[in-house]
Amino acid sequence: MRACLIVGIAAMAVAHAGCAAALHEPPPVTSPGTAASVPTVAPVDVDRALADAESAFGKRPDRAAVARSRSLFLAAARADDTRVDGLLGAARVTAWLIEHEPDGTRRAALATEAVQACQWCTRRAPASVECKYRLALALGHQARERRTTASDGLSKMVPLLQEVIEADPRLDAAGGHRVLALVLLRAPGWPAGPGDSEAALEHARKADALVPDHADTLMVLGEALAANNQPELARAAYRRAEQLAAAKAAAGDPDAAEVAAAAARALKALGRASVPLRPR
Repeated sequence: MRACLIVGIAAMAVAHAGCAAALHEPPPVTSPGTAASVPTVAPVDVDRALADAESAFGKRPDRAAVARSRSLFLAAARADDTRVDGLLGAARVTAWLIEHEPDGTRRAALATEAVQACQWCTRRAPASVECKYRLALALGHQARERRTTASDGLSKMVPLLQEVIEADPRLDAAGGHRVLALVLLRAPGWPAGPGDSEAALEHARKADALVPDHADTLMVLGEALAANNQPELARAAYRRAEQLAAAKAAAGDPDAAEVAAAAARALKALGRASVPLRPR
């Protein structure tokens, strides 16, 4: 799932194209999802369904297996309204599906469903840091796929990520700092938005300090360094990310090859860039 953070949220170039609310009253969890035929799971079988869902997700990039994983996570979420693990799993898997879905209309629908799952997650467990984190990620995907929600989505993403950083800075390998860095890199700057490349670099460095040698964080650090006219340090970060991801891919990590490929592309693009990369 970590590759989706890089391939997905990092690709979010936020544009203010109209103004629509990012959050609406979500349909009941028992409503059928548009992406999958959701089986019926008895409350006593929730743990088995969750285990089967994780197993199916482990077969990615097999999209049929991933779709089955999503169905099982949703089924578990519907079977027991006291738990959020099914909703969190559905959000993770839906993010992967968004990144591997060629149809734009379908991606937009999936992004909306991911937001809805995370809304239910935060309602069932208001204190859950992971529910807030996944909601921030889902809002980022929705901002990319439904540009009219970008302005409102950003206004909600930033405080959610700040809450995550305050409560659990190491969650998802320092994901709060890492994703906030990406938002600050990709969002418009003041007065249109919160974009700030210097603040982004601070957060990327904090993520790297909390969880060193994490390929996804090094990708974000490389982008932040490049945005702050430090191309040599950016190259070093991208090269290290590529090495780490390639090693994980060789060891069987189903997402690592995508990160390695993204690092190679970033190095190539950085090699073509003139210096300084961005006026200060």
